[in-house]
Amino acid sequence: MLQVRTGPNQVWDIEYQTNGSITVDNAPFNWDVVPLGAGRYHILYEGRSYSAELITIDYAAKALQLKLNNRIVDLQAKDRFDLLLDKLGMSNAATSKVHELKAPMPGLIVDIRVETGQTVQKGDPLLVLEAMKMENILKAPSDVTIGAIKINLRDNVQKGQVLVQFT
Repeated sequence: MLQVRTGPNQVWDIEYQTNGSITVDNAPFNWDVVPLGAGRYHILYEGRSYSAELITIDYAAKALQLKLNNRIVDLQAKDRFDLLLDKLGMSNAATSKVHELKAPMPGLIVDIRVETGQTVQKGDPLLVLEAMKMENILKAPSDVTIGAIKINLRDNVQKGQVLVQFT
């Protein structure tokens, strides 16, 4: 089960089945998706055509930004574990002290938005990693102070490489 939120009042419960079928709020969801390359897709749903482009994705925060028919849509997802932690009142228990930010995938550093000694809050953008022609904004995992920036602008980085160290 996955819960997807696009705003304070827009929440959908999504179920994936092993046979590939999808339900949204317990109703079958039938769509046709055609990848166009580089994070771009053409979608047919209920006789309507949609153009979708993945703008940014943050795997750690389970958040992504889409351009859907030239309109920006921010999506926040929670899996069954996130929902269980929320139900138990432990949603902040999953965040532990993080000492470094590592590259989630290989790519090119196209923007560095912080400097050594700067204090940032959870979710603040730290840098932008371009991978497969998509820009991924890497954000602060918690309230931290930047101890060291281990990369430079335009560096190619490997998955798991330390990018920023926190104090």
